[in-house]
Amino acid sequence: MHRKHRIVAAGFAGLLASVATIGTAAAKDGDIRVAGKCTGASSSKLKLAPRPSDHQTRVEFEVDQNVVGVAWNVVIKDNGVTVLRRSATTTAPSGSFSIAKRLPGAAGHAVKATAKNPATGETCTASASV
Repeated sequence: MHRKHRIVAAGFAGLLASVATIGTAAAKDGDIRVAGKCTGASSSKLKLAPRPSDHQTRVEFEVDQNVVGVAWNVVIKDNGVTVLRRSATTTAPSGSFSIAKRLPGAAGHAVKATAKNPATGETCTASASV
């Protein structure tokens, strides 16, 4: 009976090791994620993903309002210089939008993302550096 327990325990340990390896492989080392701040009930987050092998940094800015069809004006600045200015509309099913921008170079970025809802005046911001 003890042998059965050892086999089950060994199998379980192997399963845990496999799951841990999958979780590690899915995570991107060096990604920077920050929660933003909104003046209303919405939420925002910013992710910087530097990729030295590609000599670029991917920027992702998301605002979640939980309401579909709402227009926002978005500005992303890198080291104080505007690199993106456009409008975005929240979409189903979550009532959020996400904007991505690639910046040249994997370091030396100070990114500030701002979204403003022109109808309500609510503003969401997030900042991060790499």
